[in-house]
Amino acid sequence: MAPGGDRSVLPRSEDKRAVVEAMFDRIAQDYERVNRVISLGLDRRWRRRAVDRLGLASGSLVLDLACGTGDMSRLLRSKGYATVGLDFSANMLERASGPHSLVRADVCVLPLADGAANGIACGFALRNLMDITAFSSECARVLRPGGRVAVLDAVTPTNAIARAGLCLWFGHVVPWLGARMSEAAAYRYLSASTAYLPDPPSLCSTVEQVGFTDVDVTQLTFGAVWLITATKP
Repeated sequence: MAPGGDRSVLPRSEDKRAVVEAMFDRIAQDYERVNRVISLGLDRRWRRRAVDRLGLASGSLVLDLACGTGDMSRLLRSKGYATVGLDFSANMLERASGPHSLVRADVCVLPLADGAANGIACGFALRNLMDITAFSSECARVLRPGGRVAVLDAVTPTNAIARAGLCLWFGHVVPWLGARMSEAAAYRYLSASTAYLPDPPSLCSTVEQVGFTDVDVTQLTFGAVWLITATKP
């Protein structure tokens, strides 16, 4: 998570996948604990909003993409969904609890059949992906007609006051906290990685072009977080 930060810490595009995978392997042990602190506990509220927006029947199969240690999956299960968690970080999966099953995979190349799932949830991973269009296409492919997707990510707010406050928090305080609770370099990256995200109209256009309808971007917490939802027709 995190808006703002020093973009010089971002890896070169050809190195990004390996760098990000290794980073999440290193911070897996402390990831949830640090998230609670740097989000001031709001990350749980954001995930609940995403799960609520799926609006699927109990028992539906929902994929938790880039599941990490299972925060989203636990909320999904509490709503009565069957869950499969997918992540490329082996260390994250070792510590995951919540999904009914776990799969190590690149979420841009899902090892699933067409129409395999009723829903998809994804928390704070878009900016860590190599190709958002490929990810969106895979989501459309593996969802059944009527399937729903709900994706969260942190962004830099457009409001000047909110942007200044969050850039101070995530650009300076979060790396300081990360250095003491986990790893400084990882939280400098996470603070800067919102630079990888397109603007909301471009993102919505990408999601619509791969076949989704009812695409919506909801701004949460003064525009610091996006909740993107869409339906597979």
